[in-house]
Amino acid sequence: MAKEIEMSTKYDHSAVEAGRYEKWLEEDVFKPSGDKKAKPYSIVLPPPNVTGKLHLGHAWDTTLQDMIIRQKRMQGYDTVWVPGMDHAGIATQAKVEAKLREDGITRYDLGREKFVDKVWEWKDDYAATIKKQWGKLGLSLDYSRERFTLDDGLSEAVRKVFVDLYNQGLIYRGEYIINWDPQAQTALSDIEVIHKDDKGAFYHVKYPFTDGTTFNGKDFIEIATTRPETMFGDVAVAVNPDDERYKDIVGKKILVPLVNREIPIIADQYVDKDFGTGMVKITPAHDPNDFKVGNRHDLERINTMNGDATMNSNAGKYEGLDRFAARKAMVDDLQKDGFIIKIDPIVHSVGHSERTGVQVESRLSTQWFVKMKPLAERSLENQKTDDKVNFVPERFENTFTQWMDNIHDWVISRQLWWGHRIPAWYNKNSGEMYVGMEAPKDAENWEQDPDVLDTWFSSALWPFSTLGWPDADSEDFKRYFPTNTLVTGYDIIFFWVSRMIFQSLTFTGKRPFKHVLIHGLMRDAQGRKMSKSLGNGIDPMDVIDKYGVDSLRWFLSTGNTAGQDVRFSYDKIESAWNFINKIWNASRYVIMNLGDMSKPQLPDKSEWNLADRWILSKLNKTVSQVTDHFDKFNFGEAGRAMYDFIWNDFCDWYIEMSKETLNGSDQNAKENTRNVLAYVLDKILKLMHPIMPFVTEKIWLSMPHEGKSLVVAPYPVANEKFDDETAEKEMSNLIDLIKVVRNIRAKANAPMSSSVDILIKTENEELKSMFENNQHYIDRFCHPKELQIGSDIETPKLAMTGIITDAEINIPLAELVDLNEEIAKIQKDIDNYTFEVQRAEKKLSNEKFVNNAPEQVVNAEKEKQLDNQSKLNAAKQRLADIKAQQ
Repeated sequence: MAKEIEMSTKYDHSAVEAGRYEKWLEEDVFKPSGDKKAKPYSIVLPPPNVTGKLHLGHAWDTTLQDMIIRQKRMQGYDTVWVPGMDHAGIATQAKVEAKLREDGITRYDLGREKFVDKVWEWKDDYAATIKKQWGKLGLSLDYSRERFTLDDGLSEAVRKVFVDLYNQGLIYRGEYIINWDPQAQTALSDIEVIHKDDKGAFYHVKYPFTDGTTFNGKDFIEIATTRPETMFGDVAVAVNPDDERYKDIVGKKILVPLVNREIPIIADQYVDKDFGTGMVKITPAHDPNDFKVGNRHDLERINTMNGDATMNSNAGKYEGLDRFAARKAMVDDLQKDGFIIKIDPIVHSVGHSERTGVQVESRLSTQWFVKMKPLAERSLENQKTDDKVNFVPERFENTFTQWMDNIHDWVISRQLWWGHRIPAWYNKNSGEMYVGMEAPKDAENWEQDPDVLDTWFSSALWPFSTLGWPDADSEDFKRYFPTNTLVTGYDIIFFWVSRMIFQSLTFTGKRPFKHVLIHGLMRDAQGRKMSKSLGNGIDPMDVIDKYGVDSLRWFLSTGNTAGQDVRFSYDKIESAWNFINKIWNASRYVIMNLGDMSKPQLPDKSEWNLADRWILSKLNKTVSQVTDHFDKFNFGEAGRAMYDFIWNDFCDWYIEMSKETLNGSDQNAKENTRNVLAYVLDKILKLMHPIMPFVTEKIWLSMPHEGKSLVVAPYPVANEKFDDETAEKEMSNLIDLIKVVRNIRAKANAPMSSSVDILIKTENEELKSMFENNQHYIDRFCHPKELQIGSDIETPKLAMTGIITDAEINIPLAELVDLNEEIAKIQKDIDNYTFEVQRAEKKLSNEKFVNNAPEQVVNAEKEKQLDNQSKLNAAKQRLADIKAQQ
């Protein structure tokens, strides 16, 4: 009797997913097991910015983490996956300021306190959206441990790190050239600068000598610049000391046009003598390389711009003009006064703010910095030890070490209101500076530094600050740190991964994670990066609505190699849905045939038939392969192993073979097959659960099972008693036989349901015995009218033949086709070939054609004649053979 079950005839992802995540949360299955004897395994979620919705990259990143943590949980580890979000500094502030501008308000209208309140409102709204999306993705996060980079615990960690680094002399305050966003009016880190090609020009300008010197017969030198608006900050012109062309003018004085300030010509190795004229103007307040040159030569720093990129009082009559308006006005004046030699239009790479989109300025500014060299050296040394951070793929370690080898001091201050306020205060009377965990006791006499810290400063502490640090006695910190695996994209190795490593080593003495699994970027079907400007972004929530979260997760987890970019494809998502539907239908068949079974119980091995032995051996190999691939983060290979086993071995072969037994009269054999079906399906669902949690849970709960949820069910382990190479070899031969017979039928257009004589010629007695013992499978899949197996089989002259290992399979042609119809068909072919041969003979006997047609045309005609003659001969022979058999 078929079991009455609540499984639709077709996979319906909406019904499968409805309420399941909420049920998991109710059952508290995502929390650590609390088993102190179990080995701990921890992951901290890379915190998404509270600036918007999750994109496909987030879905990919979090799916990989969820797969890892779900598998480890099922394997009996004491797992924790800590969720959280990042306040995201400038990114969030820029979004809120843009929203305020729509209402005609600026942050200055509100004041710092009220503006920050507005940002908290934004954060709460978007955090709620992100949490809903986490649920829709099925992420098994422990929400009781959720953190935010601005919560009290993390704020304490940030202050401690700042104060300790300051006291160690590794944080300092100084004047330096930084990336500056004129709209947000804040310093930017390198990662917040996006380089784009802009149209510009090289302006070739005369700088006259002050003392009547001539050079190459001229009383001036020629300087090319792309930024004439910075000329008022020029303090020197530099040449390379090895450049013989200019050795006689080093030390001479020249005038800066428009401002008429006298500046020297200096020599410095920074100048590339082979680029342009080999002479460059030095503007230390507006270029990072010029700043270094200026330091070496003790040159003045003249800042010509305000924070909003308008010109300041150092720009003379151009004061108050926007930088680009000033450029136009200054070029006009330079042309009018005869200082412009020529203007060459160019396209060059220019830095833009990632958040506001405006062109970034290199600006001299007083900022807070981290001295990176000693921190980087410790990180590099640690990579030579057994406690190194293991990059997967390994090649990305080079990306990390190269950046650390060439590290610059890190500017950590931001001129923002949203973020961790720098714990430094200045005495209103004496100007004295105080840095500490708390404000000075006489706070009324002190003013706190208005700047906040770079977002990366707090997120660099994420692996240990989320687990209770700086309380080193925190239970979570002691048990779960260092964490096991970080999953992130290759684009932030420099800016986040590296900073977590050096901060963790500095403050905990340990690596932050054992492994860092690097994935690529999600691209569109054409290979382009997804972006708002291209309009090619895909909302993962839309994909889930249409195809279900398990389809998306299967695509994200198995359709790539670690470290490689992935092209999004709806075709692949649809293929994933089809695979799930195949699993659904196979499961429905199994469950409907389980009767009143309460628990799958494998029969004694002595009662296993060939198909049972084969499927359990194949299952065993699949469990071993999948576990091994998961351990090595080879999820694409794990997916292939599962797919091949489920689709080919289980669905296409074992289930089909089980029908022979279940439709038979042997009750014991039926019971055995039901138990094997249930046992294998149970293991399949457990293997698949980390990738497809919703559909596997739904099916598993519909069949006999032990436990409340697959989330905490034991993961399959290989069982050596299932290994059976003999069964695999025998079943492989049986499947090969069935495939050969099917192929012969297909070639002859003979229906699969028709009965045909099948002659198996083999001298292998074991193979003969196996075929005879499993004739019921041959009967079911091959439909033989008569089956002959042996070494003395006489092969009929007119037969279609296939070869498998140690055997030749023949099916008489008369069994496959109507010979009279075949004769008529062959006669028609003979007539056609005869006509073509005669046509070619006539054409080639025409001297006019042979002599006048191009050689290749004549040769093609000859080849066509030979081909048709060959086909004609074969058809005549075939016709003669058939007639001889009649």
